[in-house]
Amino acid sequence: MRPIIRLMLMVCMLGTASWTQAQGFEVVPWPARKPIPALSGTDLNDQQWRLADLKGRAVLLNFWASWCEPCRTEMPSLQSLSQFYGPEKLVVLALNFKESKTVAERYVQRTGLTLPVLLDPDGVMARQWGATAFPTTVLIAADGRVKGVVRGELDWTGQAAARLVEPLLKQEVLRSAQR
Repeated sequence: MRPIIRLMLMVCMLGTASWTQAQGFEVVPWPARKPIPALSGTDLNDQQWRLADLKGRAVLLNFWASWCEPCRTEMPSLQSLSQFYGPEKLVVLALNFKESKTVAERYVQRTGLTLPVLLDPDGVMARQWGATAFPTTVLIAADGRVKGVVRGELDWTGQAAARLVEPLLKQEVLRSAQR
């Protein structure tokens, strides 16, 4: 195993060890004065994604890597969550951390993942969004405000996830009621 992969795997395991005792994740608020980074990237199908274009829908930015076991474990539930709400209400973007397009494509083919996978080959986006452990998921409300960050593995089909996601959709609910 290459030294950098071994180091990243150790960081992944050590970084989630304390959260495992607390159901595998922790939720931290987005700092009040921290600016929201711009997000612009291309997925594996060459579709351009910009956070600014997604306003009006809740967005989850999931930072992951194929070498990260907790990332691989939670990915199917993220896909189920995305399918449950549909792209008109919730967009889940899977941002692959420092892996090649070939590695990410192989993972997608092997698992049947249908979420948009954006590449972060140098880790720039992860740094901008404060993803220091994997998986990390940024919660963005339909009004474009970042509500929090989930660090560690979460079952996105469970009640804990519903308590995090439902408030992100409130703007959508209000818009529907006004029609």
